[in-house]
Amino acid sequence: MKIIATYNIKGGVGKTSTAVNLAYIAAQNNYKTLVWDLDPQGASSYYFRVKPKIKGGSKALIAGARELDGLIKATDFENLDLLPADFSFRNLDLVLDARKNPTQRLKKLLKPLTQEYDFIILDCPPNISLLSEAIFEASEVLLSPIIPTTLSLRTLEQLKKYIKDNKLKHLQLIPFFSMADRRKKMHREIMQTLAEQHPDILQSVIPYASDIERMGWERMPLGAYTRKGRSVEAYQTLWQEILQAG
Repeated sequence: MKIIATYNIKGGVGKTSTAVNLAYIAAQNNYKTLVWDLDPQGASSYYFRVKPKIKGGSKALIAGARELDGLIKATDFENLDLLPADFSFRNLDLVLDARKNPTQRLKKLLKPLTQEYDFIILDCPPNISLLSEAIFEASEVLLSPIIPTTLSLRTLEQLKKYIKDNKLKHLQLIPFFSMADRRKKMHREIMQTLAEQHPDILQSVIPYASDIERMGWERMPLGAYTRKGRSVEAYQTLWQEILQAG
C-alpha cells in the first residue's frame, strides 16, 4: 500500500483533516510521507503553511513540462513533504481531457515518487469527474470519511457501485465515520445501521470536536499542538486500522 486517496463525493466531511493528520502520524512513525493537495481550495497547503502555487499551473504539470519531484515542498515536520495545490487545479478536468489516456496521467506522474516515499496521500476534491477517475486509477486505497447523516448511505452506495461498474479491482475502498457526535441520537442510530449494512466500515470513529477545528487556527496537524485527547487517539487508532486493512 503506497498511494492512499482521501475521497468522498460530498464535501465538508473531513477529507483534508484526515489526509493531514494521518500523514503526520505516518511521518512521526518514521514513514517518509508525501501529501499531494489536489483541491484548488488548497486546505492541506494552508494547514502546512505552504503557499498554494505551482509555476505553470495544472496545464504544465499534466502536459509533463514539470516533474512532480521538482514541485515538492518540505513541511515543518520531519519525513513529511507536500505537493501544494494551485488554483488552476479547478481546470484539471479540462486539462486531463485534452491529453491522451487521461485517466492514466496521475498514475504516470506518481510512479517515480513511489520509490522515494513509503506513503503518498492524495487530498481530493469532492466530485465524480475525470480527475476522480484518474485518482482512482492511481490509488491503491480510497479512504472515504462518512458523516453519520441520512445521505451517507446513498453516497457510500454510489461510490461502491461506481467502483464495481468500472471494475476497479485494484482499488480498496475503506470507509469510516467522521465528524461524529455520539451525543446525537440520530448519529448513533445511523452509525449502527450503516455498520450493519456495510461491515467493511472501520471501527474507528473521528469525533466532531473543537480541537480538530482548531487546525485552521493553528495551521498544523492536530498532533503537533495537542498530544492527548480523544481526537488524537481516534486518528492514531484509524491509522493502525488502515495499516491492518492494507
